[in-house]
Amino acid sequence: MARKIKQYSAAELINLFDLQRLIGNHSHPLLQGWLQCETTLNANEQYIFDMILAEAQEKIEGWHEEDLKMQFIAFVLKLANLSNPKKKYQPYFERVIEATIGEHYLKVKTDFMVAKGILDKPETPYFHFQEWKRHRDPNGDPVAQLLEALLCAQHINNNGKPLYGCMISGKYWEFFILIEKTYAVSKSYDCTEEDKLLKIIAILRHFKVILETKLLD
Repeated sequence: MARKIKQYSAAELINLFDLQRLIGNHSHPLLQGWLQCETTLNANEQYIFDMILAEAQEKIEGWHEEDLKMQFIAFVLKLANLSNPKKKYQPYFERVIEATIGEHYLKVKTDFMVAKGILDKPETPYFHFQEWKRHRDPNGDPVAQLLEALLCAQHINNNGKPLYGCMISGKYWEFFILIEKTYAVSKSYDCTEEDKLLKIIAILRHFKVILETKLLD
């Protein structure tokens, strides 16, 4: 018999797993350290950056989920370059992650993850993107779904290391860290603002540095 899957709200997950929620870029040292970064673009990257920024500024309010993914987020991920075949981690799209934590069974489809794995099978997840939607969906809680993915990854990895994530709602990007029973959330970054979009790319690139120096076994 298939296991019944419950859709949790963020508040329910906080209560079930006794999580502490922190808000703001300076709310946790790990989050603060992650967000304190800058980056520069070469000429080819600058061309792509200018193109997607202009498209987003003009069209993002009218984009549906697939438009947002294919015309904008895919290019941001390319600029972030979140893979390294030599280190055996890579991006995975639309993967299901699940775990039984205590009495609670969690199962969620993560839109994008960075994980160590073999070919098409992710084995050790480190980073999750969640909910590429124009606005919050009344039939689903994107923060809860991201938290579920992070909790599952924490249980699967079982190594005491922090998990990293990002939730995208329309033009707004928020960055998350889960460490033990504490999760911290950054301020929102508006990707239609030039300096904020560059900051988003910088944060994603800095995650790659954190991954290779502190998270990989």
